[in-house]
Amino acid sequence: MLIPRIISESISRDLKNTNKVIIIYGPRQSGKTTLSKQVIEQSGLKTLSVNGDQMKYVDVLSSRDLNKLKSLVQGYELLFIDEGQRIPDIGINLKILHDEIPELKIVVTGSSSFLLSGKITESLAGRKKTYTLFPIAIKELSELYNPFEINEQLEERIIYGQYPEIINLTGFSEKEEYLNDISSSYIYKDIIELENIKFPLKIRDLLRLLSYQIGSQVSIHELGKQLGLNRETVERYLYLLEQAFIIFRLPAFSKNPRKEIRKSHKFYFYDNGIRNILINNLNPLNLRNDTGALWENFLITERLKKMSYNRVNFSSYFWRTYSGTEIDYIEEMQGKRFAYEFKFKQSKAKIPKSWKEQYGSDFMVINNENYLDFVL
Repeated sequence: MLIPRIISESISRDLKNTNKVIIIYGPRQSGKTTLSKQVIEQSGLKTLSVNGDQMKYVDVLSSRDLNKLKSLVQGYELLFIDEGQRIPDIGINLKILHDEIPELKIVVTGSSSFLLSGKITESLAGRKKTYTLFPIAIKELSELYNPFEINEQLEERIIYGQYPEIINLTGFSEKEEYLNDISSSYIYKDIIELENIKFPLKIRDLLRLLSYQIGSQVSIHELGKQLGLNRETVERYLYLLEQAFIIFRLPAFSKNPRKEIRKSHKFYFYDNGIRNILINNLNPLNLRNDTGALWENFLITERLKKMSYNRVNFSSYFWRTYSGTEIDYIEEMQGKRFAYEFKFKQSKAKIPKSWKEQYGSDFMVINNENYLDFVL
């Protein structure tokens, strides 16, 4: 089943109307190659497709030699480079192609933003348009299913996640096998191979520890003690996992440091399925004691997808006082502040008095009956 991707139309429009290099980031297996090929096919442009693992192309695309680059793309209207982060000096070579052959359209995908963006940000300043493709969003599924059908699938999405392949697989055993395959090493393959990780097994151990702490404040010091790593190394691993689109962090909101926690973070997974397979728990919700944490992870991730695809400029946080009063999720945008509490079934919760007195009364509980408004 072909699932329509929200950013498809924008990419097609940019491909047609500009000569900027189009770069598509995102987690491995999120559908970047499939999306790119669909857009390219619709464009009707004569295309040279290159994979970053193919040495015969890597040598040319890392050469900085204009004659070699011209020879490679001669006769083509579009150059598509898949897994661009694997090509040395990709940024400067894309700059040469863009500046010297301005009529050539270029589309590049990269599975780890820290590998690709570090090489292209400076070289392609003013010359690129970037997109991030996440695992399937509920908004994308709403193009295929009505609200009743989406609600029928909700538990499966919360447990098995939303990678395109997962949604297309029918059997639960097949889904489990797929999640095992990509979580074993594939999703952080770039980190281990290209970032000279001294203790690669610690990456998985760190992810497993974070899996048990979604929705909770995370102590870097405690993570280091449990892993036998110093704080600097733990921070580096966390940064790499964030840049590889496996986890992301939510900082604490505070305008009153005497009463409110302000230097702490929570970590969430871009995909619930990856989180659940890391702790070997794909049980249904009625057999779990972490439904609230899964619901929180699901909603915050879906909200992030929504805001990213709509290109909304916003900031997000959690809030907690030293006395233990807390709110799950805070958003700030356009000078306004909104507070949300996530309860899978419960429909009521009181806004904390201290929050209301200091920051206002825009407060809502998001549960399994009204969540579609929040994520769509």
